[in-house]
Amino acid sequence: MNAKISVLFYAKKSKTKSNLRVPIYLRITVNGKRAEFSTGKDVEISKWSSAQNRLKGNSEEARAINKYLDILKSNVLVLENKLALSRESFDAIDIKNLLTGANTTERYLIPIFEEHNSKIEKLLGKEYAPATLKNFKTCLAHLKEFLWKFHKKSDIDIQKLEPSFLNDFDFFLRTKPNINNNSAVKHTKNLSKILKLCYQNNWIEKDLVIFYKGRFHEVNVNFLTEEEIKTIKNKDFIGSGLNIVRDIFIFSCYTGLAYIDIFNLTKEQITIGVDGNLWIITNRQKTGINSNIPLLPIAEEIIKKYENHPLVSNSGKLLPVYSNQKVNEYLKTIADNCNINKKLTFHCARHTFATTVTLSNNVSMESVSKMLGHKSIKTTQHYAKILDKKVSEDMNNLKKILNQKEGIL
Repeated sequence: MNAKISVLFYAKKSKTKSNLRVPIYLRITVNGKRAEFSTGKDVEISKWSSAQNRLKGNSEEARAINKYLDILKSNVLVLENKLALSRESFDAIDIKNLLTGANTTERYLIPIFEEHNSKIEKLLGKEYAPATLKNFKTCLAHLKEFLWKFHKKSDIDIQKLEPSFLNDFDFFLRTKPNINNNSAVKHTKNLSKILKLCYQNNWIEKDLVIFYKGRFHEVNVNFLTEEEIKTIKNKDFIGSGLNIVRDIFIFSCYTGLAYIDIFNLTKEQITIGVDGNLWIITNRQKTGINSNIPLLPIAEEIIKKYENHPLVSNSGKLLPVYSNQKVNEYLKTIADNCNINKKLTFHCARHTFATTVTLSNNVSMESVSKMLGHKSIKTTQHYAKILDKKVSEDMNNLKKILNQKEGIL
Protein backbone atom coordinates (compact mmCIF):
# COMPACT_ATOMS: atom_id res chain seq x y z
CA MET A 1 0.00 0.00 0.00
CA ASN A 2 1.41 3.41 -1.01
CA ALA A 3 0.41 5.67 1.85
CA LYS A 4 1.24 9.31 2.49
CA ILE A 5 2.22 9.49 6.18
CA SER A 6 3.16 12.48 8.32
CA VAL A 7 4.11 12.80 12.00
CA LEU A 8 3.57 15.95 14.07
CA PHE A 9 4.30 16.71 17.73
CA TYR A 10 2.45 19.64 19.26
CA ALA A 11 1.63 21.18 22.64
CA LYS A 12 -2.11 20.81 23.24
CA LYS A 13 -3.06 24.03 25.00
CA SER A 14 -6.69 22.97 25.54
CA LYS A 15 -5.39 20.29 27.91
CA THR A 16 -3.28 22.66 30.06
CA LYS A 17 -2.78 21.17 33.51
CA SER A 18 -3.26 22.84 36.89
CA ASN A 19 0.51 23.41 37.15
CA LEU A 20 0.30 25.32 33.81
CA ARG A 21 2.26 22.64 31.97
CA VAL A 22 0.91 21.57 28.58
CA PRO A 23 0.83 17.92 27.37
CA ILE A 24 2.72 17.05 24.19
CA TYR A 25 0.60 15.15 21.67
CA LEU A 26 1.62 13.05 18.69
CA ARG A 27 -0.55 13.36 15.59
CA ILE A 28 -0.23 10.70 12.88
CA THR A 29 -1.80 11.35 9.49
CA VAL A 30 -2.22 8.62 6.86
CA ASN A 31 -3.69 9.68 3.53
CA GLY A 32 -5.41 12.63 5.17
CA LYS A 33 -6.96 10.71 8.07
CA ARG A 34 -5.70 11.60 11.54
CA ALA A 35 -5.17 9.82 14.85
CA GLU A 36 -3.59 11.45 17.89
CA PHE A 37 -2.68 10.67 21.49
CA SER A 38 -0.68 12.05 24.38
CA THR A 39 3.02 11.17 24.48
CA GLY A 40 2.89 11.21 28.28
CA LYS A 41 5.25 14.19 28.40
CA ASP A 42 4.37 17.78 29.27
CA VAL A 43 6.19 21.10 29.05
CA GLU A 44 5.98 24.77 29.94
CA ILE A 45 4.39 26.39 26.88
CA SER A 46 7.14 29.04 26.72
CA LYS A 47 9.73 26.29 26.20
CA TRP A 48 7.96 24.68 23.25
CA SER A 49 8.86 25.47 19.63
CA SER A 50 5.86 25.10 17.34
CA ALA A 51 8.07 25.60 14.31
CA GLN A 52 10.47 22.77 15.19
CA ASN A 53 7.95 20.55 17.03
CA ARG A 54 10.30 20.07 19.98
CA LEU A 55 11.58 21.75 23.12
CA LYS A 56 13.79 24.80 22.82
CA GLY A 57 17.32 24.97 24.18
CA ASN A 58 19.84 22.40 25.37
CA SER A 59 18.74 21.82 28.96
CA GLU A 60 18.70 18.33 30.44
CA GLU A 61 14.88 18.33 30.24
CA ALA A 62 14.93 19.43 26.59
CA ARG A 63 17.50 16.78 25.62
CA ALA A 64 15.55 13.99 27.40
CA ILE A 65 12.13 14.88 25.99
CA ASN A 66 13.41 15.56 22.48
CA LYS A 67 15.23 12.21 22.47
CA TYR A 68 12.00 10.51 23.55
CA LEU A 69 10.08 12.23 20.74
CA ASP A 70 12.72 11.13 18.21
CA ILE A 71 12.30 7.52 19.36
CA LEU A 72 8.52 7.77 18.98
CA LYS A 73 8.89 9.14 15.45
CA SER A 74 11.35 6.38 14.61
CA ASN A 75 8.87 3.76 15.89
CA VAL A 76 6.17 5.23 13.64
CA LEU A 77 8.45 4.84 10.60
CA VAL A 78 9.27 1.23 11.59
CA LEU A 79 5.57 0.40 11.85
CA GLU A 80 4.94 2.15 8.52
CA ASN A 81 7.47 -0.09 6.78
CA LYS A 82 6.14 -3.19 8.50
CA LEU A 83 2.56 -2.47 7.48
CA ALA A 84 3.59 -1.55 3.93
CA LEU A 85 5.48 -4.84 3.51
CA SER A 86 2.45 -6.81 4.76
CA ARG A 87 0.48 -5.40 1.80
CA GLU A 88 -2.51 -4.99 4.15
CA SER A 89 -4.45 -1.73 4.06
CA PHE A 90 -3.94 0.42 7.15
CA ASP A 91 -4.71 3.87 8.47
CA ALA A 92 -3.68 6.25 11.23
CA ILE A 93 -5.74 4.43 13.87
CA ASP A 94 -3.94 1.16 13.10
CA ILE A 95 -0.54 2.80 13.65
CA LYS A 96 -1.76 4.50 16.84
CA ASN A 97 -3.05 1.21 18.28
CA LEU A 98 0.17 -0.63 17.46
CA LEU A 99 2.30 2.18 18.84
CA THR A 100 0.39 2.50 22.12
CA GLY A 101 -0.34 -1.20 22.50
CA ALA A 102 -3.98 -0.30 22.91
CA ASN A 103 -6.11 -3.33 23.64
CA THR A 104 -9.01 -2.23 21.50
CA THR A 105 -11.93 -4.50 20.73
CA GLU A 106 -12.60 -4.51 17.02
CA ARG A 107 -16.28 -4.24 16.21
CA TYR A 108 -17.56 -4.74 12.69
CA LEU A 109 -20.70 -3.24 11.23
CA ILE A 110 -22.39 -6.31 9.73
CA PRO A 111 -22.49 -8.41 12.97
CA ILE A 112 -23.84 -5.37 14.86
CA PHE A 113 -26.59 -4.94 12.23
CA GLU A 114 -27.39 -8.68 12.28
CA GLU A 115 -27.67 -8.69 16.08
CA HIS A 116 -30.05 -5.73 15.88
CA ASN A 117 -32.26 -7.60 13.40
CA SER A 118 -32.18 -10.72 15.58
CA LYS A 119 -33.52 -8.72 18.54
CA ILE A 120 -36.33 -7.31 16.39
CA GLU A 121 -37.24 -10.84 15.26
CA LYS A 122 -37.57 -11.99 18.87
CA LEU A 123 -39.97 -9.12 19.60
CA LEU A 124 -42.25 -9.58 16.58
CA GLY A 125 -45.88 -9.14 17.54
CA LYS A 126 -44.87 -7.37 20.78
CA GLU A 127 -42.88 -4.29 19.87
CA TYR A 128 -42.29 -4.72 16.14
CA ALA A 129 -44.30 -5.63 13.04
CA PRO A 130 -43.03 -8.10 10.40
CA ALA A 131 -42.74 -5.21 7.92
CA THR A 132 -40.21 -3.50 10.19
CA LEU A 133 -37.98 -6.57 10.22
CA LYS A 134 -38.32 -6.90 6.45
CA ASN A 135 -37.22 -3.27 5.97
CA PHE A 136 -34.11 -3.72 8.12
CA LYS A 137 -33.20 -6.98 6.36
CA THR A 138 -33.50 -5.24 2.99
CA CYS A 139 -31.32 -2.39 4.28
CA LEU A 140 -28.70 -4.91 5.45
CA ALA A 141 -28.63 -6.52 2.00
CA HIS A 142 -28.07 -3.09 0.40
CA LEU A 143 -25.32 -2.36 2.94
CA LYS A 144 -23.41 -5.54 2.10
CA GLU A 145 -23.56 -4.68 -1.60
CA PHE A 146 -22.46 -1.10 -0.88
CA LEU A 147 -19.45 -2.18 1.21
CA TRP A 148 -18.22 -4.43 -1.55
CA LYS A 149 -18.73 -1.95 -4.39
CA PHE A 150 -17.47 1.15 -2.56
CA HIS A 151 -14.87 -0.30 -0.18
CA LYS A 152 -14.05 -3.70 -1.71
CA LYS A 153 -14.79 -5.25 1.69
CA SER A 154 -17.38 -7.69 3.00
CA ASP A 155 -17.40 -5.81 6.32
CA ILE A 156 -15.82 -2.77 7.98
CA ASP A 157 -14.44 -1.90 11.41
CA ILE A 158 -16.80 0.74 12.81
CA GLN A 159 -13.78 2.69 14.07
CA LYS A 160 -12.87 3.32 10.43
CA LEU A 161 -16.21 4.79 9.37
CA GLU A 162 -15.86 8.23 7.83
CA PRO A 163 -18.32 11.14 8.35
CA SER A 164 -19.29 10.71 4.68
CA PHE A 165 -20.37 7.08 5.21
CA LEU A 166 -24.14 7.66 5.33
CA ASN A 167 -24.10 10.10 2.44
CA ASP A 168 -22.06 7.64 0.37
CA PHE A 169 -24.61 4.91 1.17
CA ASP A 170 -27.47 7.23 0.18
CA PHE A 171 -25.72 8.01 -3.13
CA PHE A 172 -25.15 4.30 -3.80
CA LEU A 173 -28.85 3.56 -3.27
CA ARG A 174 -29.88 6.28 -5.71
CA THR A 175 -27.75 4.66 -8.43
CA LYS A 176 -29.81 1.47 -8.18
CA PRO A 177 -32.87 1.00 -10.39
CA ASN A 178 -36.32 1.30 -8.80
CA ILE A 179 -35.04 3.19 -5.74
CA ASN A 180 -36.43 6.72 -5.49
CA ASN A 181 -35.64 9.49 -3.04
CA ASN A 182 -37.95 8.27 -0.28
CA SER A 183 -36.70 4.69 -0.51
CA ALA A 184 -33.08 5.87 -0.36
CA VAL A 185 -33.82 8.05 2.66
CA LYS A 186 -35.76 5.27 4.39
CA HIS A 187 -32.90 2.75 4.06
CA THR A 188 -30.27 5.34 5.03
CA LYS A 189 -32.25 6.28 8.14
CA ASN A 190 -32.45 2.58 9.04
CA LEU A 191 -28.67 2.38 8.79
CA SER A 192 -28.50 5.63 10.80
CA LYS A 193 -30.24 3.83 13.66
CA ILE A 194 -27.47 1.23 13.74
CA LEU A 195 -24.74 3.89 13.75
CA LYS A 196 -26.59 5.81 16.47
CA LEU A 197 -26.54 2.65 18.61
CA CYS A 198 -22.77 2.39 18.06
CA TYR A 199 -22.32 5.97 19.21
CA GLN A 200 -24.60 5.57 22.24
CA ASN A 201 -22.63 2.49 23.30
CA ASN A 202 -19.36 4.47 23.02
CA TRP A 203 -18.08 2.12 20.31
CA ILE A 204 -17.36 5.09 18.05
CA GLU A 205 -16.31 8.60 19.05
CA LYS A 206 -18.42 10.63 16.63
CA ASP A 207 -22.17 10.67 16.04
CA LEU A 208 -22.03 10.03 12.29
CA VAL A 209 -25.78 10.55 11.93
CA ILE A 210 -25.44 14.34 12.23
CA PHE A 211 -23.63 14.44 8.88
CA TYR A 212 -26.66 13.04 6.97
CA LYS A 213 -29.35 15.49 5.87
CA GLY A 214 -31.63 13.35 3.65
CA ARG A 215 -35.29 14.38 3.58
CA PHE A 216 -38.45 12.59 2.48
CA HIS A 217 -40.39 14.08 -0.44
CA GLU A 218 -44.12 14.48 0.03
CA VAL A 219 -45.99 11.91 -2.05
CA ASN A 220 -49.48 11.88 -3.49
CA VAL A 221 -51.86 9.79 -1.41
CA ASN A 222 -53.85 7.13 -3.28
CA PHE A 223 -57.51 7.02 -2.17
CA LEU A 224 -60.93 6.17 -3.60
CA THR A 225 -63.84 8.46 -4.37
CA GLU A 226 -67.39 7.77 -3.15
CA GLU A 227 -68.30 6.46 -6.61
CA GLU A 228 -65.34 4.06 -6.64
CA ILE A 229 -66.20 2.77 -3.16
CA LYS A 230 -69.78 2.10 -4.30
CA THR A 231 -68.58 0.34 -7.45
CA ILE A 232 -66.42 -2.09 -5.46
CA LYS A 233 -69.01 -2.55 -2.70
CA ASN A 234 -71.83 -3.41 -5.11
CA LYS A 235 -69.79 -5.62 -7.44
CA ASP A 236 -70.66 -9.32 -7.22
CA PHE A 237 -67.66 -11.49 -8.03
CA ILE A 238 -67.46 -15.11 -9.10
CA GLY A 239 -65.81 -17.07 -6.30
CA SER A 240 -66.06 -16.60 -2.55
CA GLY A 241 -62.41 -15.55 -2.22
CA LEU A 242 -62.82 -12.34 -4.23
CA ASN A 243 -66.01 -11.44 -2.36
CA ILE A 244 -64.35 -11.98 1.03
CA VAL A 245 -61.36 -9.82 0.12
CA ARG A 246 -63.72 -7.19 -1.31
CA ASP A 247 -65.59 -7.07 2.02
CA ILE A 248 -62.41 -6.91 4.10
CA PHE A 249 -61.15 -4.07 1.90
CA ILE A 250 -64.44 -2.16 2.34
CA PHE A 251 -64.22 -2.83 6.09
CA SER A 252 -60.83 -1.11 6.05
CA CYS A 253 -62.28 1.82 4.09
CA TYR A 254 -64.83 2.37 6.88
CA THR A 255 -62.58 1.73 9.88
CA GLY A 256 -59.16 2.94 8.71
CA LEU A 257 -57.48 -0.21 10.04
CA ALA A 258 -54.34 -1.54 8.35
CA TYR A 259 -54.20 -5.12 7.04
CA ILE A 260 -52.22 -6.50 10.00
CA ASP A 261 -54.59 -4.87 12.50
CA ILE A 262 -57.65 -6.39 10.81
CA PHE A 263 -55.87 -9.74 10.59
CA ASN A 264 -55.30 -9.68 14.36
CA LEU A 265 -58.79 -8.46 15.32
CA THR A 266 -60.73 -10.74 17.69
CA LYS A 267 -64.34 -10.65 18.88
CA GLU A 268 -63.14 -9.46 22.29
CA GLN A 269 -62.00 -6.20 20.70
CA ILE A 270 -65.57 -5.25 19.82
CA THR A 271 -67.16 -3.56 22.81
CA ILE A 272 -69.83 -1.08 23.80
CA GLY A 273 -68.46 2.45 23.72
CA VAL A 274 -69.27 5.54 25.77
CA ASP A 275 -72.18 6.30 23.43
CA GLY A 276 -73.77 2.86 23.80
CA ASN A 277 -72.76 1.82 20.28
CA LEU A 278 -70.24 -0.79 19.12
CA TRP A 279 -66.59 0.25 19.01
CA ILE A 280 -63.33 -1.40 17.96
CA ILE A 281 -60.79 -1.07 20.79
CA THR A 282 -57.30 -1.98 19.62
CA ASN A 283 -53.63 -0.92 19.42
CA ARG A 284 -51.95 -0.43 16.06
CA GLN A 285 -49.27 -3.09 15.65
CA LYS A 286 -47.03 -0.70 13.71
CA THR A 287 -46.89 2.01 16.37
CA GLY A 288 -48.50 0.51 19.48
CA ILE A 289 -50.75 3.59 19.63
CA ASN A 290 -54.29 3.11 20.95
CA SER A 291 -56.93 3.21 18.18
CA ASN A 292 -60.58 3.31 19.24
CA ILE A 293 -63.06 3.39 16.35
CA PRO A 294 -66.87 3.63 16.48
CA LEU A 295 -68.30 1.08 14.04
CA LEU A 296 -70.17 2.54 11.07
CA PRO A 297 -73.22 0.54 9.84
CA ILE A 298 -71.38 -0.84 6.79
CA ALA A 299 -68.60 -2.20 9.00
CA GLU A 300 -71.16 -3.75 11.38
CA GLU A 301 -72.90 -5.47 8.46
CA ILE A 302 -69.61 -7.04 7.33
CA ILE A 303 -68.89 -8.38 10.83
CA LYS A 304 -72.38 -9.93 11.06
CA LYS A 305 -72.02 -11.39 7.56
CA TYR A 306 -69.01 -13.46 8.61
CA GLU A 307 -69.74 -14.23 12.27
CA ASN A 308 -70.42 -17.89 11.42
CA HIS A 309 -67.77 -18.30 8.74
CA PRO A 310 -65.51 -21.36 9.36
CA LEU A 311 -62.34 -19.23 9.32
CA VAL A 312 -63.89 -17.11 12.08
CA SER A 313 -65.50 -19.82 14.18
CA ASN A 314 -62.36 -21.98 14.25
CA SER A 315 -59.85 -19.22 14.91
CA GLY A 316 -61.51 -16.73 17.23
CA LYS A 317 -60.72 -13.99 14.70
CA LEU A 318 -63.30 -11.31 13.95
CA LEU A 319 -63.06 -11.66 10.16
CA PRO A 320 -61.78 -14.26 7.66
CA VAL A 321 -58.57 -12.63 6.43
CA TYR A 322 -56.29 -14.37 3.94
CA SER A 323 -52.51 -13.99 3.73
CA ASN A 324 -51.17 -10.60 2.68
CA GLN A 325 -49.85 -11.99 -0.61
CA LYS A 326 -53.17 -13.60 -1.49
CA VAL A 327 -55.12 -10.47 -0.53
CA ASN A 328 -52.94 -8.29 -2.78
CA GLU A 329 -53.46 -10.67 -5.71
CA TYR A 330 -57.24 -10.54 -5.22
CA LEU A 331 -57.25 -6.75 -4.87
CA LYS A 332 -55.55 -6.42 -8.26
CA THR A 333 -58.28 -8.59 -9.80
CA ILE A 334 -60.98 -6.55 -8.06
CA ALA A 335 -59.54 -3.29 -9.42
CA ASP A 336 -59.39 -4.73 -12.95
CA ASN A 337 -62.99 -6.01 -12.80
CA CYS A 338 -64.25 -2.67 -11.49
CA ASN A 339 -62.28 -0.64 -14.07
CA ILE A 340 -60.49 1.28 -11.35
CA ASN A 341 -57.09 2.54 -12.50
CA LYS A 342 -55.66 2.82 -9.01
CA LYS A 343 -53.52 0.40 -7.05
CA LEU A 344 -55.81 -1.17 -4.46
CA THR A 345 -53.98 -1.88 -1.22
CA PHE A 346 -54.89 -1.62 2.45
CA HIS A 347 -52.90 1.63 2.45
CA CYS A 348 -55.37 2.87 -0.16
CA ALA A 349 -58.30 1.77 2.02
CA ARG A 350 -56.82 3.47 5.08
CA HIS A 351 -56.25 6.67 3.08
CA THR A 352 -59.83 6.45 1.80
CA PHE A 353 -61.12 6.33 5.38
CA ALA A 354 -59.06 9.42 6.25
CA THR A 355 -60.15 11.42 3.21
CA THR A 356 -63.41 10.41 1.47
CA VAL A 357 -65.13 8.81 4.46
CA THR A 358 -64.20 11.15 7.33
CA LEU A 359 -62.50 14.47 6.55
CA SER A 360 -64.67 15.09 3.47
CA ASN A 361 -67.73 14.65 5.68
CA ASN A 362 -66.57 17.19 8.27
CA VAL A 363 -65.21 14.77 10.87
CA SER A 364 -62.68 16.76 12.89
CA MET A 365 -58.96 16.36 12.29
CA GLU A 366 -58.44 15.43 15.93
CA SER A 367 -61.02 12.61 15.78
CA VAL A 368 -59.59 11.22 12.54
CA SER A 369 -56.07 11.31 13.96
CA LYS A 370 -57.16 9.42 17.07
CA MET A 371 -59.04 6.74 15.10
CA LEU A 372 -56.10 6.24 12.74
CA GLY A 373 -53.75 5.86 15.71
CA HIS A 374 -51.37 8.54 14.46
CA LYS A 375 -48.56 9.59 16.80
CA SER A 376 -48.90 13.19 15.66
CA ILE A 377 -51.77 15.18 14.16
CA LYS A 378 -49.25 16.47 11.59
CA THR A 379 -49.49 13.06 9.91
CA THR A 380 -53.25 13.44 9.62
CA GLN A 381 -52.99 16.99 8.30
CA HIS A 382 -51.28 15.59 5.22
CA TYR A 383 -54.63 14.12 4.12
CA ALA A 384 -56.40 17.46 4.41
CA LYS A 385 -54.03 18.98 1.83
CA ILE A 386 -55.25 16.68 -0.92
CA LEU A 387 -58.99 17.12 -0.58
CA ASP A 388 -59.63 19.27 -3.66
CA LYS A 389 -63.19 17.93 -3.72
CA LYS A 390 -63.85 19.34 -0.27
CA VAL A 391 -62.32 22.67 -1.26
CA SER A 392 -64.56 22.73 -4.34
CA GLU A 393 -67.68 21.99 -2.26
CA ASP A 394 -66.81 24.69 0.26
CA MET A 395 -66.24 27.27 -2.49
CA ASN A 396 -69.50 26.34 -4.26
CA ASN A 397 -71.36 26.83 -0.99
CA LEU A 398 -69.66 30.19 -0.64
CA LYS A 399 -70.75 31.15 -4.16
CA LYS A 400 -74.36 30.34 -3.26
CA ILE A 401 -74.18 32.45 -0.12
CA LEU A 402 -72.65 35.38 -1.99
CA ASN A 403 -75.27 35.11 -4.77
CA GLN A 404 -78.08 35.11 -2.21
CA LYS A 405 -76.63 38.22 -0.58
CA GLU A 406 -76.37 39.98 -3.92
CA GLY A 407 -79.99 39.06 -4.65
CA ILE A 408 -81.09 40.60 -1.39
CA LEU A 409 -79.15 43.78 -2.09
